[in-house]
Amino acid sequence: QVQVVESGGGLVQAGGSLRLSCAASGNIFQINNMGWHRQAPGKQRELVATITRGGSTTYADSVKDRFTISRDNAKKTVYLEMNSLKPEDTAVYYCNADIKYLSGVLFKSVGSWGQGTQVTVSS
Repeated sequence: QVQVVESGGGLVQAGGSLRLSCAASGNIFQINNMGWHRQAPGKQRELVATITRGGSTTYADSVKDRFTISRDNAKKTVYLEMNSLKPEDTAVYYCNADIKYLSGVLFKSVGSWGQGTQVTVSS
């Protein structure tokens, strides 16, 4: 029905930058909150940043002033600009989106997750 797909991960040296993208597709009527989470090896998944449809944002304390979340509603895409990367930012980054879609003649809502993209920061 609907899906979100991340891209943009990779290997970067400490202090470097990366930009992640996440595009939603399918029979989408509206996307509400979108966000990024991450999961490091042996750790629980944690929230990194969120953005509402209107553009209000929240950030984890660990990434404030280094990461910026943004979205393009027309492109159904959310971005995560990551600067001043640290080795502790190494994780699989997951996108999620609260999507309202048309299923037959009914509107349904789903929290959709991507498959994740690996970000590795070397020291």
